[in-house]
Amino acid sequence: MATKVTMEALSPTMEEGRLVKWTKNEGDQVKSGDVLAEVETDKAIMDLVARGDGVLRKRLANEGDASPIGTLLGVIAAPDENIDAIIGGAVPATASAPAAAAAKPAQASATPQSSDQSQTEAPAPPQQKAAGPAAAAPPAPRPASPPRPTAPPPPKGNGARPGATATPGGRQRSSPLARRLASDKGIQLGGIQGSGPGGRIVKRDIENVKATSGAARSAAAERLAAEGDFKDIPLTLIRKTIARRLAESNGPVPTFFLTAEFDATRAAELRAQLLEMGEEYKVSFNDIVIKAVALALAEHPEVNAHWLNDKIRHFNRIHVAMAVAVEDGLITPVLFDADRMSLWDISAKARELAAKARERKLPPEEYTGSTFSVSNLGMFGIDQFTAIINPPEAGILAIGGVEEKPVVIDGALEVRQRMRVTMSCDHRVIDGATGAKFLQTVKRYIENPLSLII
Repeated sequence: MATKVTMEALSPTMEEGRLVKWTKNEGDQVKSGDVLAEVETDKAIMDLVARGDGVLRKRLANEGDASPIGTLLGVIAAPDENIDAIIGGAVPATASAPAAAAAKPAQASATPQSSDQSQTEAPAPPQQKAAGPAAAAPPAPRPASPPRPTAPPPPKGNGARPGATATPGGRQRSSPLARRLASDKGIQLGGIQGSGPGGRIVKRDIENVKATSGAARSAAAERLAAEGDFKDIPLTLIRKTIARRLAESNGPVPTFFLTAEFDATRAAELRAQLLEMGEEYKVSFNDIVIKAVALALAEHPEVNAHWLNDKIRHFNRIHVAMAVAVEDGLITPVLFDADRMSLWDISAKARELAAKARERKLPPEEYTGSTFSVSNLGMFGIDQFTAIINPPEAGILAIGGVEEKPVVIDGALEVRQRMRVTMSCDHRVIDGATGAKFLQTVKRYIENPLSLII
């Protein structure tokens, strides 16, 4: 019996997938569990596996195509089995691009809601409605008008380049004709070395500037004509998901922000001392913050919570997500039971998860299930920012950079390492005093970092 190869939900939030690469060709023998293709989800690149035995008779999607969940991608069947009724109006992967585009609506409607690869699995999620008619093609690019040529500004001093001759008043010597030509062409005389008597600028000097800048204008015009006035970058699935999730959070969630400044001097000293013990003891400020946040959440379970519309769920386990920048967006791998992990376990696991995230190899179970999030931009020179809550979580902590600042301690001026943090709070779950007490606890741990390792 034939098995349909469909676009599966390879992550909990996936609505469509992009077929990156077929790993099997038409006519190849396949067994259940064999990898048929690589699919880009909204978070990572995952393997699409066969759900039946037989021969890959048809591939109905091209590499690079994005398809909603449930879309028919191919058919596995016996070599002599008739599959015409299955593929129906579906367009083979070898069809021309215009024909494939025209046939996609028919393919989607011909694909039944239950078109799983497995013949015994539950029906796939209903296919979403199309986003509407395709947007009109942008107007053809037109070459931009090249800028008027200008000579470089004169260096400081008397306004002339070395070798150029200026009058005693500081104005460069030039003939009346040269000045008129320069004015007509928008050329500044200050950057031109004259070839006339005594370094005087004459007509031929202006014409030489015109010829040189004209050639440059011609090259620039050709480049602009070839490249156009702009370039459209298609949205990746991860960027689409980021846009949707941010809209879900920034509008409906009533958010308030709490900013505090911590003394990170002892934390910096601890890092330096640990590094002296060997590379295996190396930890980052981010590792220290994650550990401090995890221990603080254990003391404030009302912050370690989700808003679920009809109830608030307080978690007994602490799973901290850390924001990791990837090529076309960000992803939040999770450190499960972070309060029970040692500082070195957090450091090693964080590096492992960050590397997998950047390679787009995180499986769903490693980026879902967080109860609170931390986002750090301090390594990029940002001293303070606000982060957007990842629903249904109730809060996220934004970490700025550590920098030296003069502060007054016991009436004396000292230079200390300082760190600014901002907590975004869902007011439906966290009140102002609740968030402030949580930040006080985080501060206590960071300013007394030995408590993180004993």
